Amino acid sequence: MHHDTAAQPRTKTWTLNLEIAEENRDATTVRAALDTGDHTLRTRTTAVRNPEDPPMPVIGDEYAAGRALLDLGRQLLSEATASAADNAKSAHPG
Repeated sequence: MHHDTAAQPRTKTWTLNLEIAEENRDATTVRAALDTGDHTLRTRTTAVRNPEDPPMPVIGDEYAAGRALLDLGRQLLSEATASAADNAKSAHPG
């Protein structure tokens, strides 16, 4: 007789760190790191103010941080795709 056993739920905490720095009045740089516990993904992005727009530092923060998060997301998806391919190969050798 086959008994299905429910998988034990698991919980992980990943830590995201965004360091936002105004390089000058017209540029904001973000250094971002996502620590998954197994490894850390890193990126650095910049947002530059349009010279025709009035200075508003929060907008540069949002653009640079948003770009950093998008880049980390792309890196994470790329790693997941590679891991899935490796997993499929090990499940179906040959």
